[in-house]
Amino acid sequence: MSQRLTNDLVIKAALGQPTPTVPVWFMRQAGRSLPEYRAIRKKGSILDTIQDPQLSAEITVQPVRRYGVDAAILYSDIIVPVFAVGFGIEVAEGRGPVVNQPFRSEDDLQRLRHLEPETDTPYVLEAIKTVVNEIGVPLIGFAGAPFTVASYLIEGGPTKSYIKTKTLMRSDPALWHKLMDNLSRLAITSLRSQINAGASMYQLFDSWAGILSPAEYREMVAPHSNAIFQALKEDGLPSIHFGVGTANLLDQMANSGCTTLGIDDRTGLDDAFRITRDKVGLQGNLDPVNILIGQDVALAESEKVLLASASSIGYIFNLGHGVLPQSDPQILKAVVDLVHEKGAEIRKTRSRNN
Repeated sequence: MSQRLTNDLVIKAALGQPTPTVPVWFMRQAGRSLPEYRAIRKKGSILDTIQDPQLSAEITVQPVRRYGVDAAILYSDIIVPVFAVGFGIEVAEGRGPVVNQPFRSEDDLQRLRHLEPETDTPYVLEAIKTVVNEIGVPLIGFAGAPFTVASYLIEGGPTKSYIKTKTLMRSDPALWHKLMDNLSRLAITSLRSQINAGASMYQLFDSWAGILSPAEYREMVAPHSNAIFQALKEDGLPSIHFGVGTANLLDQMANSGCTTLGIDDRTGLDDAFRITRDKVGLQGNLDPVNILIGQDVALAESEKVLLASASSIGYIFNLGHGVLPQSDPQILKAVVDLVHEKGAEIRKTRSRNN
């Protein structure tokens, strides 16, 4: 199912094509900070809401209506595929993914059976079909990268140390690679089903990859993330690779097969441009905390980010991480308006100078 787009700015930017202004969307734009989302969430848990395709579709569309962003991102969670195959994982309110019985041995691989999207995640596919019939901007599908999902399964929940993850990875590399192979296959199957349902592009979230050294990432993680981009390359859709604290991994991530690299707020865009050398487009990277400080600061810092991106055609404005729950929707709307206005000025100036 293909989506009829009236606004394809994000698609063009992600493919390195000229755009009349800078496109913008926000990670975690669907949810938390919106009062209309909080009203819906009173009806059930996060996973309950995700499994209701009408509610999921409504939440996905809300920020497009309110902010005028140039893309929607599906309201879902990176753990949905492993939840759907029955691994025993939930999303605890205020904490995140929690695993009832963490991954410990080769026997646990049996709990990661093949994903059958039509029967395991029909609610995801129905939500996507509903959204693409309602909006004229691209819908971004997504999946969790194998390393980040593996860390949840092994640790049993969020952690700051990743001791269990690193221990398994280093003490039993054969089992580690089997786990990562399984998770990459889950991601490929999930993403392909989202694309077939109508998603126009996708993002792979590797939120915790920044804890790794470049050497360990190269040997133990990159092959599995890269396999996802390579498997989906034939679909010809733009793709985004995002991680947190990954400044020392950007050169490897830029070679993954993605078309766009998400940059967090700890990494300067100028440094990212220098490292990636136009191999990929960039997305990012306003610090989400600037939204909390107030509109004047948010707009001033947004303009700095825009100016740092001025040399790039394939650039998408975003935050360096997800929208924080305390964020004022009016300030986010003001940032969108500024990006469109100043982005158009930057594009005109660049066009005159070329």
